[in-house]
Amino acid sequence: MEKNEPIEKSRTEDMSTEDRILKAALYTVESHTISGTRMHLIAEKAQMVQSNVHYYYRTKEALLLALHKKVLDTCYNIRKEDVKKAGNCLEEQLDVFLNQKKKFLLEKTAYDTAEIDFWVQARIKPKIRERMCHSFESWRKELKYLFDTYCPELPEEKRTMLPSMVVSLMEGATIQYHLDPERFDVDGYFAMCREMILKEARTEGKR
Repeated sequence: MEKNEPIEKSRTEDMSTEDRILKAALYTVESHTISGTRMHLIAEKAQMVQSNVHYYYRTKEALLLALHKKVLDTCYNIRKEDVKKAGNCLEEQLDVFLNQKKKFLLEKTAYDTAEIDFWVQARIKPKIRERMCHSFESWRKELKYLFDTYCPELPEEKRTMLPSMVVSLMEGATIQYHLDPERFDVDGYFAMCREMILKEARTEGKR
């Protein structure tokens, strides 16, 4: 779908009106950024009159908060489903996190670019900042659980710091990829990240 085209009707037949609005908002943010997004642009993308958008979301801020929740929930749900399929070992459980980020980069690009805009908004919007901090903390806690479970020989300090390092490695791919995708090797990058993390997790406790 081109960024300036409305959402195809075939894509919205099974959506609730709210989901249709949020999908339109997602693509509008991708095209115009949050600062350039206007309610009438979202209405055009959703193929509905603006008053209908305001019926569900009275203000742009209310709509953006709902969109932000959708972005975070989508990220979590991908990870939640993949965790169930992964084997009971550090390698496969770690792959859940790395593959979820790759999926956001390559398959759910609109969600990933929206997240960048929400990072900026978090500096001035307390509610968004609170949600993002909670999301990052949840990410770190899940990763900490992996290292506690599969690498109990690691010093506590390392098991606490490794999750922060993993999150930074994953999020660092976002800006590099979206700024210059032709020069950023996604598969190579995440393969090296995986190697670094596993090497640190396997050897640190033996030093």
